[in-house]
Amino acid sequence: MIAILRARLKQKHRTVAFPDAPPVLPDRFRGLPCVRAAHCPAGCSRCIGSCPVGALSLVASRPRIDLGRCLFCAACARACPLAAITFTRDYRLATRSRAALTTDGHNYAVACALDSQMRALFGRSLKLRQVSAGGCNACEADTTVLSTIVFDLGRFGIQFVASPRHADGLLITGPVTQNMVLALKKTYDAVPAPKLVVAVGACAISGGSYAGHEEANDGAASTVPVDLYIPGCPPHPVTILDGLLRLLGRMQRLLPSKDRRSIMP
Repeated sequence: MIAILRARLKQKHRTVAFPDAPPVLPDRFRGLPCVRAAHCPAGCSRCIGSCPVGALSLVASRPRIDLGRCLFCAACARACPLAAITFTRDYRLATRSRAALTTDGHNYAVACALDSQMRALFGRSLKLRQVSAGGCNACEADTTVLSTIVFDLGRFGIQFVASPRHADGLLITGPVTQNMVLALKKTYDAVPAPKLVVAVGACAISGGSYAGHEEANDGAASTVPVDLYIPGCPPHPVTILDGLLRLLGRMQRLLPSKDRRSIMP
């Protein structure tokens, strides 16, 4: 016991302060893109052609980024000669709908909370069954790390469980490959109602790099209804945690923030 107490004193407190304080993000972190359409030269489409997954399009001569497909590789930012596209350090990326995952430099709507009835059920205790539906293990790794002492997901009442019958919902990663469709359906059906579904990462939202492949189904929504979308490739653990807490209505109490915010500098 003395040795344990000594080790604890030496290691000190290792759990991050988020969400009571802003997160400490790595220097190379890429968050919400900022689009300055006024900087775009007429007829220029270099950013469109540079994107490896077709996440950019021109709408009324204004670049629009689909964060559900974006890999956050920053190829578009490097291709633009006038820095019309930059990546901010804003980690708040989760949304409640697929349509909300697009930005053209105006406001970006982050996830709103569940209704009062669902919050009463899941707000203090949420059990999730994680399903890797053909993922590369990047999103899976950043999801798993949430259960470590650094992020300590359990302090919010959120835990990953082994059986869907003990779960309140699913957290899905991967593009839902053809051989995982039936498994995902059966897992979803095994979760007792009412239930939630969270799609984590570009693959689970749109298919990511595998979108359109004959053996992929372009994301979780092709098979089950989705309640929360968390973009990224992979999303940072703080981005995942922020999305889950917003869904449960916990961020309003812990770290007040507007649901809609301008992403222009």
